[in-house]
Amino acid sequence: MSVSSPPSTETSGGLRHPTRVAHVITRLIIGGAQENTIFTAEGLRKTYGYDVTLLTGPPLGPEGSLLEGAWRKSVRCILLPQMRRAVNPVRDAIALAQLYSIFRREKYDIVHTHSSKAGILGRLAAGLAGVKVIVHTIHGLPFHRYQGRLSNLLYIFFERLAAKVSTKIVCVADAMAEQAVAAHVAPRSEFTTIYSGMDLDAFLQSPALRERTRHELGVRGEGLVIGMISRLFPLKGHEYLFAASGEIVRRFPSTRFLLVGDGILREKFNRTLQELGLAERFIFAGLVRPERIPEMISAMDILVHTSLREGLAKALPQAMACGKPVVSFNVDGAREVVKDGVTGYLVEPKDVQGLTSALSRLLLDAGLRDRMGRNGRRLVEPAFRKELMVEKINALYRSLHFQKAGRA
Repeated sequence: MSVSSPPSTETSGGLRHPTRVAHVITRLIIGGAQENTIFTAEGLRKTYGYDVTLLTGPPLGPEGSLLEGAWRKSVRCILLPQMRRAVNPVRDAIALAQLYSIFRREKYDIVHTHSSKAGILGRLAAGLAGVKVIVHTIHGLPFHRYQGRLSNLLYIFFERLAAKVSTKIVCVADAMAEQAVAAHVAPRSEFTTIYSGMDLDAFLQSPALRERTRHELGVRGEGLVIGMISRLFPLKGHEYLFAASGEIVRRFPSTRFLLVGDGILREKFNRTLQELGLAERFIFAGLVRPERIPEMISAMDILVHTSLREGLAKALPQAMACGKPVVSFNVDGAREVVKDGVTGYLVEPKDVQGLTSALSRLLLDAGLRDRMGRNGRRLVEPAFRKELMVEKINALYRSLHFQKAGRA
């Protein structure tokens, strides 16, 4: 899609405007990493005048698509049909060759990759094509404790290989950098942390939507709602919430549970809740567009996050911006926003009893919910504004360019 750009000029520091940037991501499904990437591409173009192209594979799967949303924001997109999430040597080789060809032809000043597959293929292709500045963002590491040893070793090998051609690696949480350093992906000096940004004002203003949204969802009266925003996929930990919900409903009979998201486990979860006799207590909102997330959170009283692995789940700062307390498993970057006893509670992964206890404390005490909600708002404003994220990425690009120019 054609995008108007300011004329090319040379600055005193030698930075050509508009600087040409290619962002590469495996697929534009509905998700935090994808939303982050679109916000970045849009902000760099509109605020700083970059000439930005987004290269992506097809948005396959039940998670929905953000591709049309990117086009509406006038983000130029190139679709690479062979770029897929699943490992396939033939398709991956074709995607690598296509990326290399595009980078050689278009002569981008900067290539910035996102997600594991695009991060490996994109960085290797950019290195082979001679791109001077190569940046990668780790939204979540591909190796983790819930995966087989061989798969982890392969991912670590390729991450180390891609890191060798990376100019800088951005992490959405300090925890991601610490885990990558521990796996000897790269030295700590190669990493920097930039939190994922969001349209913060939409969340700050969301309380006005509460009653209307609860009515639409069928929540009646003053019953409290525990909400979760997550794909219905393995390792997202829904089963631990289900295990805790029986005791919670016994103690707080009017409590409802709101699940936002869809995925391959929906039918299985429906059967599980039927067997537990809890189906009527759960509301499946299904796949929700990103712009509707503030209204979903407005209907909640507490947000719970039970994922077993995550970079830094955007649902946590989103809920805090809405003034909601959060309960999260203590994984990856969660502790960087969930200050235990201040903005919510941290629970050890898979600890159903701890999860039940933390949620019960919040259900019992409206004052505690309100206090933690206010603390959360102060923590995320302005740290999670998309404008601040883009400002920091622009500053990073400029510093890396001048470093490269100084060495030339």
